[in-house]
Amino acid sequence: MLHLRTCAAKLRPLTASQTVKTLSQHRPAAPRTFRQIRCYSAPVAAEPFLSGTSSNYVEEMYYAWLENPKSVHKSWDIFFRNANAGAAPGTAYQSPPPLSTSLSTLSQAQFLVQAQPNVDKLVEDHLAVQSLIRAYQVRGHHIAKLDPLGISCVNFDDAPVTVSPNVDLAVFKERLRVLTVGGFYGLDESDLDKVFHLPTTTFIGGNESALPLREIIRRLEMAYCQHIGVEFMFINDLEQCQWIRQKFETPGIMQFTNEEKRTLLARLVRSTRFEEFLHRKWSSEKRFGLEGCEVLIPALKTIIDKSSEKGVDYVIMGMPHRGRLNVLANVIRKELEQIFCQFDSKLEAADEGSGDVKYHLGMYHRRINRVTDRNITLSLVANPSHLEAADPVVQGKTKAEQFYCGDTEGKKVMSILLHGDAAFAGQGIVYETFHLSDLPSYTTHGTVHVVVNNQIGFTTDPRMARSSPYPTDVARVVNAPIFHVNADDPEAVVYVCNVAAEWRSTFHKDVVVDLVCYRRNGHNEMDEPMFTQPLMYKQIRKQKPVLQKYAELLISQGVVNQLEYEEEIAKYDKICEEAHARSKDEKILHIKHWLDSPWPGFFTLDGQPRSMTCPSTGLNEADLTHIGQVASSVPVEDFTIHGGLSRILKTRGEMVKNRTVDWALAEYMAFGSLLKEGIHIRLSGQDVERGTFSHRHHVLHDQNVDKRTCIPMNHLWPNQAPYTVCNSSLSEYGVLGFELGFAMASPNALVLWEAQFGDFHNTAQCIIDQFICPGQAKWVRQNGIVLLLPHGMEGMGPEHSSARPERFLQMCNDDPDVFPKLDDFDVRQLYECNWIVVNCSTPANFFHVLRRQILLPFRKPLIIFTPKSLLRHPEARSSFDDMLPGTHFLRVIPDGGPAAQSPEQVKRVLFCTGKVYYDLTRERKARQMEADVAITRVEQLSPFPFDLLQREAEKYPAAELVWCQEEHKNQGYYDYVKPRLRTTINRAKPVWYAGREPAAAPATGNKKTHLTELQRLLDTAFNLDAFKDLA
Repeated sequence: MLHLRTCAAKLRPLTASQTVKTLSQHRPAAPRTFRQIRCYSAPVAAEPFLSGTSSNYVEEMYYAWLENPKSVHKSWDIFFRNANAGAAPGTAYQSPPPLSTSLSTLSQAQFLVQAQPNVDKLVEDHLAVQSLIRAYQVRGHHIAKLDPLGISCVNFDDAPVTVSPNVDLAVFKERLRVLTVGGFYGLDESDLDKVFHLPTTTFIGGNESALPLREIIRRLEMAYCQHIGVEFMFINDLEQCQWIRQKFETPGIMQFTNEEKRTLLARLVRSTRFEEFLHRKWSSEKRFGLEGCEVLIPALKTIIDKSSEKGVDYVIMGMPHRGRLNVLANVIRKELEQIFCQFDSKLEAADEGSGDVKYHLGMYHRRINRVTDRNITLSLVANPSHLEAADPVVQGKTKAEQFYCGDTEGKKVMSILLHGDAAFAGQGIVYETFHLSDLPSYTTHGTVHVVVNNQIGFTTDPRMARSSPYPTDVARVVNAPIFHVNADDPEAVVYVCNVAAEWRSTFHKDVVVDLVCYRRNGHNEMDEPMFTQPLMYKQIRKQKPVLQKYAELLISQGVVNQLEYEEEIAKYDKICEEAHARSKDEKILHIKHWLDSPWPGFFTLDGQPRSMTCPSTGLNEADLTHIGQVASSVPVEDFTIHGGLSRILKTRGEMVKNRTVDWALAEYMAFGSLLKEGIHIRLSGQDVERGTFSHRHHVLHDQNVDKRTCIPMNHLWPNQAPYTVCNSSLSEYGVLGFELGFAMASPNALVLWEAQFGDFHNTAQCIIDQFICPGQAKWVRQNGIVLLLPHGMEGMGPEHSSARPERFLQMCNDDPDVFPKLDDFDVRQLYECNWIVVNCSTPANFFHVLRRQILLPFRKPLIIFTPKSLLRHPEARSSFDDMLPGTHFLRVIPDGGPAAQSPEQVKRVLFCTGKVYYDLTRERKARQMEADVAITRVEQLSPFPFDLLQREAEKYPAAELVWCQEEHKNQGYYDYVKPRLRTTINRAKPVWYAGREPAAAPATGNKKTHLTELQRLLDTAFNLDAFKDLA
């Protein structure tokens, strides 16, 4: 704050406008140093003695004076005091007194110094003004007029003050006390007309560098305390903060042309009249209308327009049910008759599956953006009633679309997520999704979040629904700016949406628009809100609709006249009526017309698979050997790997020489072969790069160079598809949703999510229950995602033991009491199921099922219960012979030992799946019962292999049938297998059970108890008299 008025202008600080110009050039940031800043502003003529080299002398004198005013001559002391006190140009200098000067004359010179404004006071006042400006920037949103109802759920200030050009400081005393936490920094009414220099951290001056305090307060009020509240000062990036300040503080920046105002009015007409039309025609139907936030439609269209202008050509959206039909009609541009016919209760379903209600359906549409005259593709993702569950799905689909078009910076493809206020604050998946936003393998380079803030959740007040003042506070964790805006001010909304789209385009980071609005009806149109919010809804009943408010404003401004306004309404009403008339001709409902992720070229034109066959999933030996050699080497020079890893790679190399594979190598073979065929593979989950059990090692780390890694899988073939393997954040719900969305984008990719342990999927249960299991039935949307769930009773306690197979099997859609009569049984059965559930016992079968997932002519989710101890089990090995051309995935692996040679002598057939097979064979060998007991492995549990198991049962006519599992009786596979096995044999025999007793927990925590239970089930399995008394 040292205003030395000299001409040596070497260190003049940048003005605010210069700062933005400099920042916009994106130069690399220089190291920050702290130095004393001096502002030289007087012209040279004002101080004629300052010329040439004398300025250096003055500078030396000045620094000496700063250290000790008494170290310089009295005249210099007077000069520097006057200059710092703000003396006018030419008046700071006082001629030194002659040598004969009397003491009285000298005292007059000193008197001049004392007559100048008090230096300390001046410094304090400027600091106070800077603090005041900062207080508005940090806390101005607290007293902005955001609530259109005027009842403010945030309740920072009950009485917002109207700003007029003549600021009365007394009126502002209380609110300034709120802003500045207890005081006004010593400024008083007498300072209102005093001119203060503005700091570089504000743009309220425009082209002016100094303003009177009265004008400073007025401009800050206009910028931060009207219908827009800006939260951004928590962002720890100066460039981003300056960008936002410039967008909201620059005087007169929020200006609209008459044409822009007319466009905004027309969009409001469509938004409002669409809801009114639905209400007139179907007053007793649920539609979750947008009444109270009709401005959402122009808001979304503004974001899309601005993004299209910036180069975006694909926008993927996710939203809850409120306003969905309006968005489909007026943003995505779904044909109105297709929407209206959904209200017809007599409409017949044409597609397979059960379908879904109209306000959950998605849509995909490519059209011309009329504002930018550029092509734009819009996709609205279908989603369930589980609010916010679609957030990570949208992000995953967006990431995939960016990946496939090579958009590495998010300049072509972007996402928009809509939220409700209660869900945005209450649902943890919002936080999980935000935390993916800046991770290298998950970032979509910025998402625009729009919160439809009804200030109520169903019937719950905000004060009961969240602990934070705003519903949007979760966004602060990723430094996303938050723009609160009064939804009854359409121009403020559109301006904020323009800024949000520009922010995303400039910085490629998330941004939140909080539309503070209201909900004119109850939670749905049939609901009575007055039961629980009587005062709020009395106010809402009196509230003038935003369209009427804005139309009256534009008419008063002369932008439109009453006749033009009425014609615009009549035009859209006519469009709706004509579409309604056409909708009566629709007799059949085609859910596939609402598909959000079409796969052009994959199916026939009518959406059917191109064949009902699956080719061999085997591979030629040369490819197997080549992949194995790469898997056991380091394909990069001068790369030092860990000694323990060297031993693992050496072991792999020896296996390849011996033409055998273990689990990790079988996975490598499957992935590598698909990459050669142009299939992108993405493996994601917690610690998947190394593997939870240290078996995979797909990413090698140089032991001497930090962050230097190598992915051998990307060094297999010259023109292979890329392989993405990425450790995820410690999230299941968010990451599984993300991978599901990624798999939606293309059928020509193998997308896998691996749980760290199988039971970790239960925190992602919503994605499994609402999307993966019923997705095709509800939305005619196929998905080939693969879930790898480590499973097995290893004596490690109740957690990490069970992947809960019973849950997946319970949700399978095959009928346990009907033996399917199908042509092309195995493939047709796969086509008709909702998902595939397998538990492989050999590496070769694991290899085949992964390859089959891509070679099938359709896509189904694949659930694989993967092993833990089998990863290194010496018997869990497969020969290359089991993986050569002509081989397939084996749904059932029959017994190949002595029992199969003399089947009529076999007394018992043990049916099992997975790891327990190795326990059974070991026990059978120890008891020398190979000829008495056959062991048949069921590798594919669902769809159930009725045909192959019927063959197995008939092969052993005298044998008892026993299902054996290591899981507890009320868990695992028994309840699923038993009725289907009985159907297979026409209920001719009982199906006995050998396994652990029913239990609440998945496994015991005691190692000895675990071994005792295991021995007990083995005893039951091989005791041929075990079930005599039960027969």
